[in-house]
Formats: sequence, C-alpha cells, structure tokens
Amino acid sequence: MPRLTGTTVLLTGATGSIGAAIARELACDGARVLLHYRTDEDKAQALAHEIGQGAIAIRADLADPAGPTALWDTALAQAGRIDALINNAGILTPSSIDDPLEQWHRVWRGDLQVNLIAAADLCRAAIRHFCATGGGKIVNMASRAAQGGYRAEAMSYGATKAALVNMTQSIARGFGARGVTAVAIAPGWVKTAMSDAYVRDHGAAAALSGIPIGRMADPAEIAELVAFVLRPGQVSLSGAVLDVNGASQMR
Repeated sequence: MPRLTGTTVLLTGATGSIGAAIARELACDGARVLLHYRTDEDKAQALAHEIGQGAIAIRADLADPAGPTALWDTALAQAGRIDALINNAGILTPSSIDDPLEQWHRVWRGDLQVNLIAAADLCRAAIRHFCATGGGKIVNMASRAAQGGYRAEAMSYGATKAALVNMTQSIARGFGARGVTAVAIAPGWVKTAMSDAYVRDHGAAAALSGIPIGRMADPAEIAELVAFVLRPGQVSLSGAVLDVNGASQMR
C-alpha cells in the first residue's frame, strides 16, 4: 500500500514547477492533495484531474491578509480533516537600496506577507487543528538564501526565508509533545521558470559556478524529499532543516 494512503495534504503554490512536482509525488504515494492556486485555475484543475486521489483545486490570494485563513477554512470544510500542511508558495521581488522608500517598503511588505505571514497564519490554523485531531505534519519550503545572507537585490526574500526556518523550529520545539512535527526544506537553485529567467538574464555560469555537482536540482528531487518527510515513520526529523543545494552551501 502506498505510504501516504489516507493522508490529506494542503499544498500551497501547487501550480508552480516545484508545487506540481510535489503534488504528483504525493498522489503517487497515495495522498489526497488540496491544491492551492492564486490565478491559473485551468492549470490547477488540470493538475487535480491528472493526479486524482480526490484532489481538488482551491483559489486563494496569499498576498491578501485574509487569504491564508480563508484558504484553510475552505480546504478544511471540503476535506473534513487535514493531516499535513506544505507551505510551498513564495515570491522573490527584486529591490535596491536606491529605490524610493515607498517602493522599498512595498517590496518588503509584499515578500513578508506571502513568504512569512501567510505561512505563519496557515501554520497557526494547522497547529490548532492538529492538536485537536491527534497530530499532523508541517513542511515549510525555505531556501539556501535563509543561511549566510543573500544577494543585495533580494534581501527581503532571504530575510523572510530565514524567519521561516526559525518559525519551523519554534513549532517543532513548542508543539512536538502534542503530535505536531515541522521540517524546513532549504533548496538552492532548482530548475524552475524563475531560475530559467535568471539564466536568461545573467548566464548559466552565474547560477552554476558555485554548485560543485554542476547542475540545478530538479523539482522531482524536492518532491521526493517532501514525500519522505511526510511518511508516518519520519517523526524524529522534526525541527530539521534539510539542505538541497548540490553542496553549494554546507553547515
């Protein structure tokens, strides 16, 4: 029997490269996946149809402060019970210290809302639900950017991801006794539309020069790791930060 049979998972950012790969992997492992999307309904519905297992697509705008709670409430009402939350949605908005202050603030507020506050609101709802239902798992998609600083034009992204790691470990420490586990996954470069755009603008060498294995991670690698973390037997991983960066950054 697939290892995640009977498990219902809420996955944010499900229509992106990494999100779709995670959805497919979880469904292959028997899970029912609740697919969050923001704008591309056709893509979300097609993914739900493709993976089956009772998957449904749910629209929510995580940039709206009310969006995360509305997403959780809708997902729970439709599923009845949620066993795991994967905070995969995220944005990177370039900025410069030379930007007008209003624009600087807009970028930081936007990245904070989507990358951290939305994840925090969903974690809050999930923890409350898990404590009432006997436990559950949280996976937060962080980044290599969370450790050791990041590019000057993406400081808001790195800061939010660092805070997401800390929040994950606080959840693991604070709620483990109540059956809640939390793990952060910290990818380096992953082959996605975002990385393809960076390569187009800066060249492959700029992205790959610091990666000893000489290539980006495939989204399927991240998906396999997420599915592994969600296995029932993987309880002692709680609090871990799992680096997936081709040895480009080691702690």
